[in-house]
Amino acid sequence: MSNESTERVIIVGGGIGAMGAALALARKGIPSLILERAESFGEIGAGIQLGPNVFRMFDRLGVTESINKSAVFVEDLIMMDSLSGEQITRVPLTGGFREKFGQPYAVTHRADLHRTLMSACIDTGLVELRTGQMVSCYAQSKGKVQILLSDGSAVTGPALIGADGLWSKIRDQIVGDGPPRVSGHIAYRAVLPMKDVPADVRWNAATLWAGPKTHLVHYPLRRSELFNLVAVFHSDRYEEGWDAAGDPAELREKFQGIDPRPRSLLDKIETWRMWVLCDREPVKDWSDGCVALLGDAAHPMLQYFAQGANMALEDAVIMADLVEETDRDYAAAFRAYSETRYLRTARVQLMARFLGDVYHASGVTRELRNLQLGARTAEQSHNGLAWLYGGP
Repeated sequence: MSNESTERVIIVGGGIGAMGAALALARKGIPSLILERAESFGEIGAGIQLGPNVFRMFDRLGVTESINKSAVFVEDLIMMDSLSGEQITRVPLTGGFREKFGQPYAVTHRADLHRTLMSACIDTGLVELRTGQMVSCYAQSKGKVQILLSDGSAVTGPALIGADGLWSKIRDQIVGDGPPRVSGHIAYRAVLPMKDVPADVRWNAATLWAGPKTHLVHYPLRRSELFNLVAVFHSDRYEEGWDAAGDPAELREKFQGIDPRPRSLLDKIETWRMWVLCDREPVKDWSDGCVALLGDAAHPMLQYFAQGANMALEDAVIMADLVEETDRDYAAAFRAYSETRYLRTARVQLMARFLGDVYHASGVTRELRNLQLGARTAEQSHNGLAWLYGGP
């Protein structure tokens, strides 16, 4: 059994949060080692929404220019009633929005964001990347953390960041709260070439069609060359992972009776990927000595606020700041980090659950939703988002 010792901070996981953490540390001159369980690095999924709060993190990480090359700067957030086909509300993302928050709102492909962060990590010369590394557990002694891998080998370093997602092995040891909470909702995702998108929905907007126990989100991707679709419906099915095959017949059945415009999008796609939507109860403490959680490992959330990756990158930047401020006293930095972050991320977790109910409302609740949201001015909508987009 080999036992390697390194002065690099060890990061478990190879997704957006892990890359963000490694890059944030590298900007402080701190080296890291990323251990990814898969045989190659990559990001599963298609579209991702980027709020003004994460653009501040891009500025701090020095990647804004690269992000902007492939992002689409949508002009509105639109909510439609999928039964009546009427607009419920529209939140403009230019003009007063940009003035209020000082940053844009955009959408991009998850793979593009991941690639940008990974390339920036490599360019620093301070980040080592390893694939095929299955972590079993960790142990601590005298200010060092030892990571035991499934092949029996071990790696020891000054600190460990668990960025290993919803089913985190590191969280198992720190929190021990068992399997994730299954929401009862399933998401199907797909992309269309923009040329195949009907003109009557080819909007430069992040659009949500809200219906009873269902909703559909769509927006352009990759310089408007692609069109991203995510369809969500209620189901008791559970399957671990993010990339199972979806059933087009099941999807069409769930979305029967909706407006012809979103329905026409669903009818154009035969190959869907699906995942079961899960989260966890918010917790206050994400650290254990020189070990800390980040992103979905710390605060997994439903996607209804479109903030999962945004929160992970906020985590990364704030954690690195605290590591620097404490002169690399990782235990002190990680305690301060979870204390700084837990209420903000818990608010997003809980608000995301609430939004799921709003999106999927029926009957009188649906009517009240449409009335209340439809009466809001652009300024009121912007003010209602200030707690999120004005932070961290």
